[in-house]
Amino acid sequence: MSAPLLALHGVQKRFGGLAVTDDVSLDIAPAEIHAVIGPNGAGKTTLINEISGVLKVDAGRILFGGQDITALSMPRRARLGLARSFQITSVVNAFSALENTALAVQARSGSSFRFLRPAATERALNEAAMSALEQVGLAARAETPAGAMSHGEKRQLELAIALATEPRLLLLDEPLAGAGPEETERLIGILRGLKSRYTIVLVEHDMQAVFALADRISVLVYGRVIATGTPDAIRANPEVRAAYLGEDEGAEAMPC
Repeated sequence: MSAPLLALHGVQKRFGGLAVTDDVSLDIAPAEIHAVIGPNGAGKTTLINEISGVLKVDAGRILFGGQDITALSMPRRARLGLARSFQITSVVNAFSALENTALAVQARSGSSFRFLRPAATERALNEAAMSALEQVGLAARAETPAGAMSHGEKRQLELAIALATEPRLLLLDEPLAGAGPEETERLIGILRGLKSRYTIVLVEHDMQAVFALADRISVLVYGRVIATGTPDAIRANPEVRAAYLGEDEGAEAMPC
């Protein structure tokens, strides 16, 4: 196995007396989709926040591409190629999909793009932005204002914005949340198309999507990783199955 792109060693985060992430150690291989699942309140989003730099860890180390980034700020991590869509930019409803994505390209490249100038005046921005939109199936909607898009299309646009920064690793925190059945199928197809081209850490409650996409899965319960393995190994793990028994019926049931 090649050296991990992302490695967590004994990462801990406490809020008062509560350990929200508790001695978490993970290795994320290049070009894999690594899902992090667990019951509500398991610490999944806190872990994503620690990786991205939103939260500082109380203990442990985070390595990215072999570099210790534990003490780095969120912007410095982003410049190294660690992307989380909502941290890069928020969708501006009055701007077209192309303009929204071009803003992310501008942030990466330092172009002269300005809010008050039409995106069409910046050819280099447009070309990179269109490439990102094509990857998520939104090329035909490039001129559509974000505010006129469906919920699922906005999720696609958020992903395009992240891709426009040319990330080495994508952190996706519940990218399917709020999507209807057809939108979910479309988003799963898009994420499947990104496999092997990007390294992805995926937090998602839709277990059908997780088992369809993930190369490996780590299960977080009360802030601790109780298992890491292939989808088949996780599906068969009795401790993992027991961790979901207290959930609402069908909410996070393990696929058979």
